[in-house]
Amino acid sequence: MAVNLDKDAYYRRIKRLYINWKKGEDEFGKADAIVVSVGVDEEIVYAKSTAIQTWLFGYELTDTIMVFCDTKILFLASKKKVDFLKQVAITKGNENANGVPPITLLTREKNESNKANFDKMIDAIKGSKEGKTVGIFSKDKFPGEYMKSWNETISAEGLEKVDISAVVAYTMAVKEDGELNLMKKAASITSEVYSKFFKERVMEIVDADEKVRHSKLAESVEKAIEEKKYLGGADPSTVEMCYPPIIQSGGNYSLKFSVVSDKNHMHFGAITCAMGIRYKSYCSNLVRTLMVDPPQEMQDNYNFLLLVEEELLKHLKHGVKISDAYNAAQEYVKKEKSELVAKLTKNLGFAMGIEFREGSLVLNAKNQYKLKKGMVLSISLGFADLVNKEAKKDEQKKYALFIGDTIQINEEDAATILTPVKKKIKNVGIFLKNDDEEDEEEEGDDAEELLGKGARSAALLADRTRNEMTAEEKRRAHQRELANNLNEEAKRRLTEQKGEQEIQKARKSNVSYKNVSQMPREKDIRDMKIFIDKKYETVVMPVFGIATPFHIATIKNISMSVEGDYTYLRINFYVPGSSLGRQEGNIFPNPDATFVKEITYRASNLKTPGDPSVPSTNLQNAFRIIKEVQKRYKTREAEEKEKEGIVKQDSLVINLNRSNPKLKDLYIRPNIAQKRMQGSLEAHTNGFRFTSVRGDKVDILYNNIKHALFQPCDGEMIIVLHFHLRNAIMFGKRRHTDVQFYTEVGEITTDLGKHQHMHDRDDLYAEQMEREMRHKLKSAFKNFIEKVETLTKEELEFEVPFRDLGFQGAPYRSTCLLQPTSSSLVNTTEWPPFVVTLDEVELIHFERVQFHLKNFDVVIVYKDYNKKVTMINAVPVNSLDPIKEWL
Repeated sequence: MAVNLDKDAYYRRIKRLYINWKKGEDEFGKADAIVVSVGVDEEIVYAKSTAIQTWLFGYELTDTIMVFCDTKILFLASKKKVDFLKQVAITKGNENANGVPPITLLTREKNESNKANFDKMIDAIKGSKEGKTVGIFSKDKFPGEYMKSWNETISAEGLEKVDISAVVAYTMAVKEDGELNLMKKAASITSEVYSKFFKERVMEIVDADEKVRHSKLAESVEKAIEEKKYLGGADPSTVEMCYPPIIQSGGNYSLKFSVVSDKNHMHFGAITCAMGIRYKSYCSNLVRTLMVDPPQEMQDNYNFLLLVEEELLKHLKHGVKISDAYNAAQEYVKKEKSELVAKLTKNLGFAMGIEFREGSLVLNAKNQYKLKKGMVLSISLGFADLVNKEAKKDEQKKYALFIGDTIQINEEDAATILTPVKKKIKNVGIFLKNDDEEDEEEEGDDAEELLGKGARSAALLADRTRNEMTAEEKRRAHQRELANNLNEEAKRRLTEQKGEQEIQKARKSNVSYKNVSQMPREKDIRDMKIFIDKKYETVVMPVFGIATPFHIATIKNISMSVEGDYTYLRINFYVPGSSLGRQEGNIFPNPDATFVKEITYRASNLKTPGDPSVPSTNLQNAFRIIKEVQKRYKTREAEEKEKEGIVKQDSLVINLNRSNPKLKDLYIRPNIAQKRMQGSLEAHTNGFRFTSVRGDKVDILYNNIKHALFQPCDGEMIIVLHFHLRNAIMFGKRRHTDVQFYTEVGEITTDLGKHQHMHDRDDLYAEQMEREMRHKLKSAFKNFIEKVETLTKEELEFEVPFRDLGFQGAPYRSTCLLQPTSSSLVNTTEWPPFVVTLDEVELIHFERVQFHLKNFDVVIVYKDYNKKVTMINAVPVNSLDPIKEWL
């Protein structure tokens, strides 16, 4: 391992361990030797054994056994890890001046049972103090034969085991300055992610009245830590979540850190959020409760919870027993609001470090350990099962309040909070309406229904002003805020740019022959005729009496003409400055060289006596074969270009169950063959399969679907299921990111049998039949979608465009109806389809908005600046306000 080990930190910490052990307090007094064995288990995130390794060496060393004896230390590990540990083992006289015992390194045998090494370690244990008991971490159980045989060896020797987890945790709980700095950084990252991402996101959700699942919101928080802008300059590879974020609302609360965010939609009442971020192996934690329109009683209870936390912080200082601090907080609740004692969380936090939760240092009524300066705790306190008397809905009746911070213990002063995120009611309360707005709101309900998402304006109480603003003024204020944010982001991006150049894609060089031996030895070449080598796609031509090969890619075009007794063959080449095909870059590796622009060959049409053929035959054959080779080369190049960057999909897992959700008599767009073909779409375990009547198959996996859209046949002549994909798929020799399946109204039904064409003279009857047809089609598609969502456990959700919010525009050549969905802007009825993901959009710019013009243009700019902007032309000017409102 070419990895450095901090020797000074190792010696300081191992010395601290030995000093505490020699004092012989608690379980330390019973242990004659200490054994730390670490196996391999991907699922174990926190374990005392790996924590002590990280503490001593800065790294986790798997399949390593450490034995600490009274007078020596033994490490058994693989060769690579032994080389790493040599940095602390080989010192002058093999003993540190601090009086730390010398280290013996044993290399683990891969194939053997390691009996010889195990015997050496057992002998060392028996020679340490009385040699009867070994201190271990009883909760740490690693799988595998290696660990099993080592544990059996200890048991076979009759050594008694003592659990020293608590005393070792107490030793490691006091942090050095370097460790405290890492924990402060972890806490500050947690605060940033909460303030800049989570809280803002919840505000948007409440503002837009979105339906978002707790689990989806938790996932988005985990993704946010991959973005540098939330990490305060930290390297994303050093940052991870301590546990998946826990978001709870709507009456279901569990104030613990072992629960998982459920799949219920977020309810706008009391929303608790717990998240902890780990930086370079050191943990932090933060808990907050956001409240939407909280009644007065909820506000009073929340303010009281803040006072309880303040009271607790006063007692958390050096030398105080943990149980005394806990009891002080309990007494305060009894004295001030005795009815809430039963609602208070059973413990009020725990010590934290390399491990997220230190089980032996929990803040409860029984813990007798004393706090020490330099310890870091996660305190978390809350009231559960509170009742909201003003509630009208079931989800509002029960609520919980939960707050928590990462704190550092000081000598005499109260503990320092390392997560200074504001938590007063004005910072966590989201108030949707003033009293004097309620009457107006009742009248405006219908309009709000129509505008759906954007009409309610949520704001923090602190920012709320009593004077009313018009919708346009509010929008302008919001625009200014967004513009400032964009400018700040742009400034940061430009200053951080290290002048990196866009990496040009290396073009493959078209070399005909890598060496002379590959050159063909044909008679035509010796006779100074033109020869086409099909294998190497090369034309060998005589130039100044020398056979010269030219790759087919260098030939731009050829022409042949007959003038009198002669046939002329003219060959034009690609040269710098000549116009190239579309999307062709500069294909010349050395543009300063001298290039041949064109060559003309002439041959007689007259047959000379004794010649078997006319001389011009060679030119005629060359013309025909060059055309043929050129066509083949261009076809292959086009196919390769299509396949470029295609991400290989997983294989479709076929579910042989007959009750799979299935839709029959559908057409697919784009077409698989020249002629459009019917087929059936069936949902399987991990994706859809479309099978045409001819037997062609197209597979679309659920995890590759970015947007699943259902366009009903309201006001349209087709009913559509549209899939916009994350990665393009190949079929029909082309790559496609949009695939759709549709049925034409009045022509085909779905699982309903065929229906006659509507050639009936009675228009009323025909209209009624069409209405029934639309209804049947819609219910068949909806039935299919419900089954699919159930099958995928709602991982795949179909979006339906909001027709009321639609507007006319021309994203391509023709005008069509563009409709928003909850996460995109789409048109799926015309082809090619138009799908823009709103999360990827940085800003939307309106062009040509002028008083005398009937139309204006919309330009969509993406967050990824390498992506070309999208233009929507000819949007009617009367759609301007509705579009602004929706956006």
